[in-house]
Amino acid sequence: MKLIYNPVFLEHDTGMHPENKKRLTSLGDLPVTNLESGEQFLELVHSPDYIQKVKQVSEAGGGHIDAETVVSSGSYEAAIYAVGATIMASETGDFALTRPPGHHAYIDRSSGFCIFNNIAIATQYHVNQGKKVLIFDFDGHLGCGTMKFFYETDQVLYWSLHQYPAFPGGGSAEEIGAGKGEGYTINVPLPAGSGDEIYMDAIENFLPIAKKFNPDIVAVSAGFDSHQYDLLLDLRLSLNAFYKTGFILSENFDNIFATLEGGYNIEMFPKCLYNFLDGINQKKMKFEERGTDSMIQTYYEYEGRKALLEQNLRKFWK
Repeated sequence: MKLIYNPVFLEHDTGMHPENKKRLTSLGDLPVTNLESGEQFLELVHSPDYIQKVKQVSEAGGGHIDAETVVSSGSYEAAIYAVGATIMASETGDFALTRPPGHHAYIDRSSGFCIFNNIAIATQYHVNQGKKVLIFDFDGHLGCGTMKFFYETDQVLYWSLHQYPAFPGGGSAEEIGAGKGEGYTINVPLPAGSGDEIYMDAIENFLPIAKKFNPDIVAVSAGFDSHQYDLLLDLRLSLNAFYKTGFILSENFDNIFATLEGGYNIEMFPKCLYNFLDGINQKKMKFEERGTDSMIQTYYEYEGRKALLEQNLRKFWK
């Protein structure tokens, strides 16, 4: 897995917003990938009215399109190329290093720094080809837009590890899908203060369900805001956890691609990203950090939530 990057993503100018261009410039000079626009794919997920709204606000010079999300004059172009890069990554097995992020974006509105839902669009692109897709979302926030879009289908298994409660709300152990999709949403709600051992247990405990689903392709919403020094959440992952995440995915699945979601500590973000890539590529981990653990009360809370989720999923996954 290699990085797919283009400077067009820097044209999404958010100023001093937590989600700003320094997230990508912190990586230094990167090889530039020639991209195609993903504009033609937007309606796989988004309504025409919403697409037009984003385009008009961007062409008018920008502004806030919701309480958290900024649009600038270059945002529409950056966003459609972010979709194009994610589609490309889904076909080449690579990592789309994009801005703006996407997993909070809904059919008809933005949310949580996200404009178009890159991972959902790429997933629906493959569903339309008859493929089963596992979405593994390890951003520290629930990918609410992604979850809602696929909540009633059995062609997509949405599996999220996220702090609970936290923005955007939702993501409890009771939310497991509906209709044909009941049992195909796995929300693992991590208590604030969760360290490496809770996080790794959450992956290893529910991995058998993901494998039993037997996906044709694995779509990764890769967010690094679960790191212990990220300012927007209260999870406590070390750099090592991102390496292990990549390694476990690579060991257990073929046809994996990823796109960038959160991760806002620009000193730690490059280390998190490169450790994840080293894990996926089964190379030696570049950046080691002392592992983290959790307070006993946090672990007990997690165990209770895990038991409830297991109970809710049991009739769907023996």
